[in-house]
Amino acid sequence: MNDHYTALGLASSATLADIKKAFRQKASQYHPDRNTDADAPARFRTVQEAYEVLSDDARRQSYDDNRRRNLLDNPAQTARDIWQAYFEPLIENAR
Repeated sequence: MNDHYTALGLASSATLADIKKAFRQKASQYHPDRNTDADAPARFRTVQEAYEVLSDDARRQSYDDNRRRNLLDNPAQTARDIWQAYFEPLIENAR
């Protein structure tokens, strides 16, 4: 799975304005008409895909949820959240 935030050089807390700005910069940098490197077309497609996902609220939410499930953002915090969500109700019910 490609990390769309990394493709655009952004943190997962980026705003839509940040995403648009990063996309314009990266697209300009990797556009095959401007960049003659052999990997420029593939990088350009990666940047386009990242922008398509992150600029759409529903697709971004789904992507972020999947990232969290895959522990890509912050593995320790995600594991802590999972365990707390599991054990807190059990502890409350035991009281």
